[in-house]
Amino acid sequence: MKLHLQIQMNEALYLRNPELSELGKKIIMHSVQLIYNYGFEAFTFKKLAEDVGTTEASVYRYFENKHKLLVYLTSWYWGWLEFQIGFHTNNIEDAEVKLKKVIRLLASTVEDDEKTNYVNESLLHQIVISEGSKAYLTKHVSEDNKQHFFKPYKDLCAVIGMMISEYSPNYKYPKSLASTIIEMAHFQNFFMRNLPALTDFGNSKEDTEVVLFLNDLVFSTIRM
Repeated sequence: MKLHLQIQMNEALYLRNPELSELGKKIIMHSVQLIYNYGFEAFTFKKLAEDVGTTEASVYRYFENKHKLLVYLTSWYWGWLEFQIGFHTNNIEDAEVKLKKVIRLLASTVEDDEKTNYVNESLLHQIVISEGSKAYLTKHVSEDNKQHFFKPYKDLCAVIGMMISEYSPNYKYPKSLASTIIEMAHFQNFFMRNLPALTDFGNSKEDTEVVLFLNDLVFSTIRM
């Protein structure tokens, strides 16, 4: 039996909290599977309703549109990832070891977390890699930002930025480097598997290669 891990979500992202009903949880679970299978552009609430076995109107009772659903999913992932980082670095005092642990968590393949019962983190990780930027690369990003839609991502960057500062107190760009690490981990993962000519990893598809690259990038930068 899976335990339930509660991720605090922004109430402005949904009309009805999906975590409070079986239908809501199914909407989240099936949306992850469908977006992973077909991509965000081809994903529709009509397809989601058919997959869940409910009406399209029922889906709209939970989410205003599919963009807010995508922001919900990516925000959930960032909150979950921040929890993982806290859990795995809690008892580590060495700043370098801690930062390397974070890099490995960011760049490695994610396994489904047994502490959640309706989100497949492995699939959601792949969605964040290939579709996550669509949550904020929009014309209305400033308006979304005013509603704090991206707070979980900002919080995650702040946590990693503090670890960078802990290792190198005089480094002037910890938050910029933190967001760069996250995005680079995703880009290199995507390129390695789909556009290998844009990397030096060939067709290895090994997470270790991305981890080594990021370690070299980060520590070469902050040791200067």
